[in-house]
Amino acid sequence: MTEDDDPTDEISRIEARLEELAEAAERCRKFILASKAAIAGGAALLLVTMLGLFGVGIVSALGSIAMILGGIVSLGSNVSTLRQTEEAIGAAELLRSDLISRIDLRMVRDAPMKLV
Repeated sequence: MTEDDDPTDEISRIEARLEELAEAAERCRKFILASKAAIAGGAALLLVTMLGLFGVGIVSALGSIAMILGGIVSLGSNVSTLRQTEEAIGAAELLRSDLISRIDLRMVRDAPMKLV
């Protein structure tokens, strides 16, 4: 950034990026919740299948194992993506704070207000 650039433009771009990152983090949280539900559902289905409460044992057992493994893979992927997104949010907030501190802000003194 050169001295001629207006830092408020860069701050606006950073804030737009922060909004995008916040939305991505929220999506990751939703996928993490769905992954945990898939793991729990697969484990419950496997338990029910092992107890013989379903007539089709082999297909149910394979399906439940697939749910568990898919949930674990999805959970791991989204947790790491969430960590990376949170780190990017922290870096963007730090940059925004640095840019704000460079702006020559002036104190507005108390002045009588004119009523129109």
